[in-house]
Amino acid sequence: MGETYFLYSEKGQRKIKDRKPRKRGGSAKKRGISNEQVCVLVARDREKMTFSQTLGMVQFTKEQLDKAIGHKLSKENVLCTDSWRAFKTYAAEKGIDIYQFKSDGQVRTKGLYHIQNVNNSHRRLKGWIQRFNGVATKYLNNYLAWFQVLESIQHQRNTVTINDLMIKGNLIQIMEIYDTLRLSKFTI
Repeated sequence: MGETYFLYSEKGQRKIKDRKPRKRGGSAKKRGISNEQVCVLVARDREKMTFSQTLGMVQFTKEQLDKAIGHKLSKENVLCTDSWRAFKTYAAEKGIDIYQFKSDGQVRTKGLYHIQNVNNSHRRLKGWIQRFNGVATKYLNNYLAWFQVLESIQHQRNTVTINDLMIKGNLIQIMEIYDTLRLSKFTI
């Protein structure tokens, strides 16, 4: 499990308050994590089942973490995360084993445990979203769900899966597809 950050965007708005419009995505005024960033939680298991959701501006808290993914976790899970303290306090409160890795890259694995799977997912997600030249923050969860569907199809690429997705996509209302696909088969 890890977090990644996207620049807050009001793409498409005609009247943006509090700042000048940015051209082609732009960049933040402040370095590092600031209130100009939107936090996205990404959790991924060994079977490549992925959960991703925006958690709000700047760094998240254990309460936000519990609200977003708490119902998906149990004491049998082992979390592998970066060294952000919200992960550690959350795991301690829930009685979940945790392995934390610092971002300096010195220690990347502890036996079977690592965070390279989720870090690679962050890289692919950001590369995929880059083609849109910025995404409005209010639609970011929709793009995360879209990316998750594309990733799951790639890992299960066969004619039955693709045909089933096309048929369901044309028969079911859009919001039902969004909720069903976003939360389907996710187990940590």
